Amino acid sequence: MSEHHHEHNHEHHEEGLRGQIIKIAIAVVLLIAAVIVEKTCGLNNWQLLLVYLVPYLFIGFDTLKEAAEGLVHGEAFNEDFLMSVATIGALCIGFMPGAETQYPEAVFVMLFFQIGELFEEYAEGKSREGIAHLMDIRPDIAHVERNGALEDVHPEDVAVGETILVKPGEKVPLDGVVVEGSTALNTVALTGESVPRNVEEGDEVISGCVNLSGLVKVRTTKAFGESTVAKIIDLVENAAESKSKSENFITKFARVYTPVVVFAALALAVIPPLLLSQPFATWIYRALMFLVVSCPCALVISVPLTFFGGIGGASRKGILVKGSNYMDVLAKVDTVVFDKTGTLTHGQFAVTAIHPEKCDEKHLLHLAAHVEHYSTHPIGAALRDAFPDEATDGCKLSEVEEIAGQGIKAKVEDWTVCVGNAKMMESIGAQWHDCEHVGTIIHVAIDGEYAGHIVINDKVKDDSAEAIHELKSLGVRRTVMLTGDREEVGKAVAEQLGIDEYHAELLPADKVSYIEKLTPRADTEVGHSVPLAFVGDGINDAPVLARADVGIAMGGLGSDAAIEAADVVLMDDKPSKIALAIRIARRTLRIAKQNVWFAIGVKVLVLLLAAFGIATMWMAVFADVGVTVLAVLNAMRALKN
Repeated sequence: MSEHHHEHNHEHHEEGLRGQIIKIAIAVVLLIAAVIVEKTCGLNNWQLLLVYLVPYLFIGFDTLKEAAEGLVHGEAFNEDFLMSVATIGALCIGFMPGAETQYPEAVFVMLFFQIGELFEEYAEGKSREGIAHLMDIRPDIAHVERNGALEDVHPEDVAVGETILVKPGEKVPLDGVVVEGSTALNTVALTGESVPRNVEEGDEVISGCVNLSGLVKVRTTKAFGESTVAKIIDLVENAAESKSKSENFITKFARVYTPVVVFAALALAVIPPLLLSQPFATWIYRALMFLVVSCPCALVISVPLTFFGGIGGASRKGILVKGSNYMDVLAKVDTVVFDKTGTLTHGQFAVTAIHPEKCDEKHLLHLAAHVEHYSTHPIGAALRDAFPDEATDGCKLSEVEEIAGQGIKAKVEDWTVCVGNAKMMESIGAQWHDCEHVGTIIHVAIDGEYAGHIVINDKVKDDSAEAIHELKSLGVRRTVMLTGDREEVGKAVAEQLGIDEYHAELLPADKVSYIEKLTPRADTEVGHSVPLAFVGDGINDAPVLARADVGIAMGGLGSDAAIEAADVVLMDDKPSKIALAIRIARRTLRIAKQNVWFAIGVKVLVLLLAAFGIATMWMAVFADVGVTVLAVLNAMRALKN
């Protein structure tokens, strides 16, 4: 899916909303015109019906069509059907002997329903329209060696076994094996692994990685359609289809409410006249008024508006919720699964410990930073950041030599300094030793003698521990961490934060399979299926975000693909906002339920009065319009979070 197509979908959605607002405005004008005609022209009932049918059909055509389609497909009892029956009933009441016309009420009811639909459309309309930003990892071009020359072709046109050239800064277009050269690959977009991976001749490389430093030749082992990057895109597209969706609260309610009301109205119109030998006209009038009262205006407006208010209130706190159904799921979340890199940790390297042996800490760091002066590797950047004076202290750097898979050797002033891994120390005969700290250990040797080591790590975010604690205090019973990082790193972070369980060294497909295992479980303690939330930030998290009941993405530094695939986006990257999002969702759902029970309570009372002929049209108007106004005022509280 192209960027252009994504923008086109977005524009189409915006146009649809504008069109709906214009439609409502025109319907209001047509209704006012109809009322003026009624007051000034002295028309009879049939003529008035024709006048009011203009605004009624203009605003209600879609609802009537949906109701008719529901009948055809055997799904009659939905809110569209009830709105249609209630409004057609209101239009017909005026033809009963001695009854008053209710034409404006019929149009108003349909108008209110459309406004409620508009709110819901707007609140949910920002949901993903396709994972357009996966284009970020999809390679555009491959440099293929053919007949002794380089050709630039689309990755799909490269055959298995051909040799491609990957330059520094480019994405690896296809899976393959390095046949010439060595480099460091940034794999964070695919595995979540924050440490760049060194590759040399004979090593496998996967598509979607970014080549950081050297020029390499790769013999392809898979066609583009079978490559890692293509599979990730496919995973996301399929995951979106299998997402467990929470049905809208009103739809669930209407499934019970609508048939009960319709059959009660039919019974009211037919049974009393037969049993009591009374005129049918009286009871048909009561049954139609019963339907007018039962019209769920308060619900179809106030409930979407409550969710809309909750979504608006959350956005002011930097939490973007893409639809009311996700609020519903978020409120009930019982298990929260986290990615590690960029979610619970910063995803950026920093020096966390310095252990010198032959000199002081400052001198060890000073020499290491100088040796890494020209390095494009994130580890080099971390060393330079830890010793910012190296660029201005005037020390002379010469004879810089990068040794593939080991590290860098250089002369700083008169010292020969080697900075690298254990392989480098062994190759020069330096007596190195390991460190008890978890992280990437950078060993330093001066003039062939071991001088100490520096520990570099991905720092845990300041509020990650608070986030786990807050979730547990909210009653979230299970926290899980999935990471592409090494086992010991995953274990250390999980223990530090108090996470219940962790799984390390995972690829995107592994993460999806873990989510599959965790999601469909029926919880034995609560007796029903419980929603699962996944929190991630990278492109590699997009398939998992799409598969979870509710996907939460880090939006500040997170990838565009993750943000597109997620249902909830935390705009400032703070994991502690997850607990706040759940709190807002629970409060929003509580207000929505208050509105439902208040509306039902008043309506049931007036319906009973209508059934016994005690209710007046004013009571019916209060049960419809008055309850709606009060419910909307209550819904506005959801904005204040």
